[in-house]
Amino acid sequence: MHYSYRTSGTCSTKIDFEINDGVITDVVFTSGCNGNLKAIGKLVDGWKAEDIAEKLAGNTCGFRSTSCADQLAKAVMEAKAAEG
Repeated sequence: MHYSYRTSGTCSTKIDFEINDGVITDVVFTSGCNGNLKAIGKLVDGWKAEDIAEKLAGNTCGFRSTSCADQLAKAVMEAKAAEG
């Protein structure tokens, strides 16, 4: 299932990915730090939503209380809940 998540508090504005049986693939960030976000997408490709959330939740960026990685953690758990 394709999932789109509107980020909040980050330079990236949206995260798109596929989720099938809780497994995340094809992560694409819109805007943000292009090279770093492409790398994050490649690193987590094929991971379970829970594993992504465990590793990335709570990560901050500079003075912000969130980060693109933290937003991905929120996105994949929201998608998992929607997947049913």
